Amino acid sequence: MPVESLIEHLVALKNCGIERIPLPRSHAEKLRALLNVPSKVSTKNQSVSQSANIGSVTVDNVKVVQKSAFERNSERVTERVSEPLKSFNTPEIKNETHPVAKKSSIDITAIAPVKLPAGDKKTQWEWLRNHVLTHPEVLRHIRKDSGVQPVFGVGNIDSPIFFCGEAPGAEEEQQGEPFVGRAGQLLTKIINAMGFQRSDVYIANILNWRPEKEDMSVGNRPPTVEEMAQCLPFLKAQVEVVKPKVIVALGATAVTGLLGVDPDRRMGDVRGKFFDFAHNGGKTPVMVTYHPSYLLRNNTNAAKRVVWEDILCVMKRVGMKITPAQEKYFT
Repeated sequence: MPVESLIEHLVALKNCGIERIPLPRSHAEKLRALLNVPSKVSTKNQSVSQSANIGSVTVDNVKVVQKSAFERNSERVTERVSEPLKSFNTPEIKNETHPVAKKSSIDITAIAPVKLPAGDKKTQWEWLRNHVLTHPEVLRHIRKDSGVQPVFGVGNIDSPIFFCGEAPGAEEEQQGEPFVGRAGQLLTKIINAMGFQRSDVYIANILNWRPEKEDMSVGNRPPTVEEMAQCLPFLKAQVEVVKPKVIVALGATAVTGLLGVDPDRRMGDVRGKFFDFAHNGGKTPVMVTYHPSYLLRNNTNAAKRVVWEDILCVMKRVGMKITPAQEKYFT
């Protein structure tokens, strides 16, 4: 790969919020040798500098770090640099994010705002569910003869709490229900700890299909900003029907879908805070917290306590009684 292309890739990673990439010693040394250039090289208005720190290379503030033998043995090094780096010693990762792809060659067709029919909640919800699951633009993204299906929200349409994720995964598109994989099982445990059953709350995703790759092959990737904007009318209509007191945004991608793109936003800065989500029926408070998959990667009481404190804020906001035992969970 030419040096210029490598630089562009590293800068693109930085723009997605990824600032540190762990590498084995041999790979880091090869990268240092490849970037053996003068202290400042301008490439398309970007600059490259070689760090004075042994074992690391900095490209426009994107640092590639050489890992010690202990670190290599204590965690599995993968090539999925789109995932946030793991941390087992701190309760939160300041720059934890699920990067949202900014461009895609997949054709995006705008979906018109949804006008709900007259009737009670159940009538409106059933009409909306059928409208989404049979919508031509939704079906266009479902692989034919694959046995998978679009995913619509589930749960109690009278719930004061609306959990919102980003997009279905493999298990979700098989069952047609959001949050049924490992992260979904953990979300169910969180809901149970609140004193609810899963069926007592409402759960949905911004995207109604599993994001396909540009060659239409399977595999996980974060939804693009355009894809989330495309499905936003469906989500707004669900919020309008359910009329929750609080929406819980699970993870950075869901936050971007609900609140819009902000390149300076970091989960460590916005989690635990309320924001407003504007929709056809007005505005609904949004509590930002980490995605359950964050806890799967950071399985410590300190990390669990951070998320639980966000959930306690939600419980207080909707007027739930919190027991002394619940107050002390994960302390």
